[in-house]
Amino acid sequence: MREKKIWLYDTTLRDGAQREGISLSLTDKIKIVHKLDEMGIPFIEGGWPGANPKDVQFFWQLKETPLKQAQIVAFCSTRRPHQSCDHDPMLKAILAANTHWVTIFGKSWDLHVTEGLKTSLEENLAMIEETVAFLVSQGRKVIYDAEHWFDGYQANPDYAIATLKSAIKGGAKWLVFCDTNGGTLPHEISRIVSEVVSKLNLNLEEEGVKLGIHTHNDSGTAVANAIASVLEGVTMVQGTINGYGERCGNANLCTLIPNLQLKLGYQCLEKEDLTQLAPNSRYISEIVNLAPDDHAPFVGKSAFAHKGGIHVSAVAKNPLTYEHIEPELVGNERKIVISDQAGLSNVIAKAKSLGITLDKNDPTCREILQKLKNLEHQGYQFEGAEASFELLILSALKQRKKLFSIKGFQVHCDILASEKNNCSNALATIKVLVDEKELLEVAEGNGPVSALDHALRKALVQFYPEIGQFHLTDYKVRILDSTAGTDAKTRVLVESSNGESRWTTVGVSTNIIDASYQAVVEGIEYGILLTKAEISPISVGN
Repeated sequence: MREKKIWLYDTTLRDGAQREGISLSLTDKIKIVHKLDEMGIPFIEGGWPGANPKDVQFFWQLKETPLKQAQIVAFCSTRRPHQSCDHDPMLKAILAANTHWVTIFGKSWDLHVTEGLKTSLEENLAMIEETVAFLVSQGRKVIYDAEHWFDGYQANPDYAIATLKSAIKGGAKWLVFCDTNGGTLPHEISRIVSEVVSKLNLNLEEEGVKLGIHTHNDSGTAVANAIASVLEGVTMVQGTINGYGERCGNANLCTLIPNLQLKLGYQCLEKEDLTQLAPNSRYISEIVNLAPDDHAPFVGKSAFAHKGGIHVSAVAKNPLTYEHIEPELVGNERKIVISDQAGLSNVIAKAKSLGITLDKNDPTCREILQKLKNLEHQGYQFEGAEASFELLILSALKQRKKLFSIKGFQVHCDILASEKNNCSNALATIKVLVDEKELLEVAEGNGPVSALDHALRKALVQFYPEIGQFHLTDYKVRILDSTAGTDAKTRVLVESSNGESRWTTVGVSTNIIDASYQAVVEGIEYGILLTKAEISPISVGN
């Protein structure tokens, strides 16, 4: 096993933020950078100071809340053509950010020099060398990102090598190969990196200039390309959490790190820091307001999910039968999926993961399985609604605490039409029984489900104030029998959160309001039990 150190360089705050649909506030960036710092990432690229006011504020804000171990890196291009470095406003902003490390990108591809910069090849070499040298003279350590490196090398290898030599001459500490268009494949990456090491006569085992890799995922090979580079001697990998980035994204550090460390034996993070990978992946997805990818390798909720009865039975005996690593190594957990394909082993294993011990010889166990299959035949789906499944188990065990009862509800909708738009207002009336006290509440909403949710919360919050922290994070509707038209049965999945945990509940009915009501009510019930820590281990059978 290798013990070689790999230096991780996170660019979520700059390159990752260029993904369509992501817009980070200053507060968002501060939260993310501290989370990455806590996880042990050694280099964190904060942004391009001078490019926008928010990035300028970010670097100043960090002076008030400094990082514990990570080096914060400012990012910028080389100086402009035919302009001195000490008069370039971009470089002045870089110096004002006052970071120890600076990443400068320059053109490697002659096409970009002549067509993009509209300057000569010789001037581009001077821009690279002089910019790096200027920053070094100001006490900065420089990482040189060779933009469009692989395309440039394949088009004109001699010139591409000359750009690297200019960066070395200027005093760069790192040379980073950028697959900016994301079109290079792993075998090409390996060949080119190997050739560059030879042409530059680099001894990567000695002190001196080091190599890095920055890959994009346009060909779906960003992680594979980064690994190919590491195997050729590269010791810095740049990427983003969850692979965020422009177009198809960047190399996903949540996939790359465990592959390098657990499969290839490189040292990326301390073992205890590696266990923060899955929770931090989800935390950052919340900050950027994108749903987590449940099927992401290593960190997704379904990465260690088992559905087939034979698989579940085998995993219960030895997890190695269907798991390539222990999920706990990356902070994830095994998940037993409950569906109409489930056998007793699924029910027992899933119940155990919820802290409930079932005996396969106990009649209750088969009762739960039969109830599950009957409900799924009606259209319920517990595969994506584990909170409802846990409540189902508690009901079967006669251990489901009665928190409240719904005595009835009515929903009234008004559709106000105009030439410009349609406006829907709803009014819900609900009667609830709590501790033998009957309550009648009314609330408005922008639709029937919203109004019903508001009315229910209004009635219950005086008894269960924790409801004030609950909010709906996702709402999905599925038509189950499309041939029935508007009479079709619908399934509603409601995901709720209290700011720390998420849970999903399900409802099914030919009436979409009734299906939504079922899911919303169970979501509130489960949230109360969860917050009060009343969902606890239960022992059943021998």
